[in-house]
Parts: sequence; structure tokens; C-alpha cells
Amino acid sequence: MSDPTRIDVHDPGPMRALAHPVRLRILGMLRVDGPATVGMLAERTGEAPGSASHHVRTLAKHGFVVEAPELARDRREHWWRAAHEFTVSEPAEFLGDPERRSASDAMRRAILDSYQVELVRALEAEHALDADWVAASDSSDIAAHLTLDEFRELAADLAEVRDKWVARGRVPRDGTRTVRVITHAFPRSDA
Repeated sequence: MSDPTRIDVHDPGPMRALAHPVRLRILGMLRVDGPATVGMLAERTGEAPGSASHHVRTLAKHGFVVEAPELARDRREHWWRAAHEFTVSEPAEFLGDPERRSASDAMRRAILDSYQVELVRALEAEHALDADWVAASDSSDIAAHLTLDEFRELAADLAEVRDKWVARGRVPRDGTRTVRVITHAFPRSDA
């Protein structure tokens, strides 16, 4: 059964579209902050309006964003919204296909780079936060010797926790802030 909150990417085109840092940022803004015009997105990203428009059109071509005409004040104003809350990809299915694997690797590298940028910005912004918000933050890592079944269980547990808090925090409420949770669980390379 299809899940309207997520888009599953299997083809190189959509993966390569998301391999661009500005497109990732625009999609993230639309998902977290809600609908926006190209002008608003250009201002938030520091991109020229023509460049932002190109990136939005590319995201739309691959089904990541859709127009939100109900928000427009007139025919010249175009609003955009994220078409889904999540993008899902299964890298294991691409291992035997060099073109899809290359596109998947490029997309995943861009995502990891965007996480690093976001984490550094959060660190730099801590001085302006209330101490209680800083104290509630977490940045940690672990290493554990797990079997494949235990590793799958860990990933399922993390997904369950993530889904619980996404459901609770889907809509802004009084006293809330946008909180980002970035987790990775992966087999360590012996290299």
C-alpha cells in the first residue's frame, strides 16, 4: 500500500536531483517551514531568484514539490509545498546496478554533507539559546558488537522512536521549537 507521506526513490534522476545541496536545503525548508514562494526560498538560501526557481522546477519534475495555488494572492504569485514528509531509498537494492549505485551514493553524500553543515550551524547558534534547550541537546555515538538480527532490531527500535516523535511534533504548538534528530546506524568499515 502506498504511503502519501513518503516518496520512495529508485531511479537515478530523482537521486541526482537530490544530490544538489541547494535542492536539499529547499526541500528541507518546505518540509519543516511549510509552503513558500520562489522569492522567499531565494532569500532564505541566498540564491538568485532565477537559480532558486530552477531548483524548485527540478524538484517538481521529480515529484518532490508541488504548487500550492490556494495560497497565491494573484495569478503571478506561485507558492510551493513539499509533496511528501519523507524521502526513502534502499541502497541495498542498487548494489548490483552501477548507475543507480552512483546516483544513490551522490545523493547520500549530499545528505551527509548537509547534516554536517546543519550540525555546525546548531553548534554556532547555541550561545543564543536558553540554557535548558542546550542542556536537552544530545550529540553522541556508540559502538556495539551486534549480530545482523540485533542490528536490524536496533534500526527498528530507532525507527519506532523517530516515528513517535514525528507524529507528536508534526504541528507547531505554543512552547515548541523545531528540533532536528539525525541518527545513523551502520556497520563499521574495517578499513
